[in-house]
Amino acid sequence: MSSTADLVHTYLRPGTLQLGAPPPLSLYVHLPWCLRKCPYCDFNSHEVVPGELPERRYLDALVADLEQSLPFVWGREVHSIFIGGGTPSLFSPAGIDRLLSDIRARVKLAPDCEITLEANPGTFEKDRFRAFRAAGVTRLSIGVQSFDDGHLKALGRVHDGRQAVAAVEEAQLAFETFNIDLMYALPGQAMDQLEADVTQAIALMPPHLSVYHLTIEPNTYFARFPPRVPDDDLAYAMLDRITEMTDAAGYGRYEVSAYAKHGHHCWHNVNYWQFGDYLGIGAGAHGKLSFPHRVVRQVRFRDPRLYMENALAGQAIAQAGEVPREQLPFEFMLNALRLREGFPLALFTERTGLPLTAIEGPLQEAERRGLIERVPGHVRPTQRGFDFLSDLQQLFL
Repeated sequence: MSSTADLVHTYLRPGTLQLGAPPPLSLYVHLPWCLRKCPYCDFNSHEVVPGELPERRYLDALVADLEQSLPFVWGREVHSIFIGGGTPSLFSPAGIDRLLSDIRARVKLAPDCEITLEANPGTFEKDRFRAFRAAGVTRLSIGVQSFDDGHLKALGRVHDGRQAVAAVEEAQLAFETFNIDLMYALPGQAMDQLEADVTQAIALMPPHLSVYHLTIEPNTYFARFPPRVPDDDLAYAMLDRITEMTDAAGYGRYEVSAYAKHGHHCWHNVNYWQFGDYLGIGAGAHGKLSFPHRVVRQVRFRDPRLYMENALAGQAIAQAGEVPREQLPFEFMLNALRLREGFPLALFTERTGLPLTAIEGPLQEAERRGLIERVPGHVRPTQRGFDFLSDLQQLFL
């Protein structure tokens, strides 16, 4: 892999795109360990051997990675930080405090920078969440998935329903804003069980809810040994019921899987969906960065041991390359159409450097099929487009 200076020089050379001011910048930090690999999970996560979490060495590697990356984002303000995994709450509050201090010492954070930490109910004890808040985390995202013990066992989770409720109640005491992650269309799940999960989640009054359809991903345990899950008709009915229940409780569905009270949208995720920039550090982390004439993607070494070795040696990036011009329309639309309110047309040119003619044909076809609606200067998915989002997105391939 070339040196950082060589890469920056390459990224700044003339090219075919004409991008204006760079978009907002986020920072993603990947902490890859968890207590146990879930059978549905295809993220870069690795079971930790009890007592052998290499916290200090990994934090050293993250700081080295960030320092090597500074020339790519020099002078830019970071608007959000998302610490994901794995199970980041396995790291000590002192470790998270050190991480955030090291980040602040190297990049400028916006005054209202959103700092999210993913946490699982099976990895906390009393006052741990409060200690994360004291370290500078402003938003917690709790991986509950279900409150039903039978479904939690089928999903391979390390917590039970009682621990899930206790974790959320602990988060309420420490954080002004937090998220609960739920999943639906679980193995053997019936409609009344889905309703019980959503009712319990709403009763805990989280400002934000993320509700995901269980999908069977390649290279997972569930792909090799598929469980019996609800059929498509029942899964669609479950999604309709989730939307009804959250709407009645005052949650707006602002993205395909995201529901929030007013003022509690996840800014970090909105930046992804609006094709903003993000620097990704940590094992297997992906990043997307804009330069005056090109958009670049980077990937870090995936294996934690290899990542630490390479980052500490000044070579954290395993792959880097320019996004081909012809792929940019699909990459932009894949993200922007996930938002219920859609996007201003000017944002497409601003974030891709391409003229609107690059998407005019597919937009006309999407409108003809009733998948989008257009008002002057703005596009958004219709309810039909939202329900059949993959069909809509594929028009831009």
